Amino acid sequence: MKKAVFYHAGCPVCVSAEEMLIKAIDRSQYNLEVVHFAQSPERIPEAESAGVKSVPAVMLDDQVFHINFGASMADVKAS
Repeated sequence: MKKAVFYHAGCPVCVSAEEMLIKAIDRSQYNLEVVHFAQSPERIPEAESAGVKSVPAVMLDDQVFHINFGASMADVKAS
């Protein structure tokens, strides 16, 4: 099964994107993991090394897709 990781910071833009992604992604093809940086700040370096520049973002098959704009990674690290 393919892996999908959704990274977010809990802002309204991120929460809205999370709700839409959860409904839209085909769970028979993707194992979806949701990473909320306020709850898992140790995952920030992992996201940055994967290429995440802002949140919300989703990584599908090692490719990062940035969704709308909620916060930069610099803002995420400052909070």
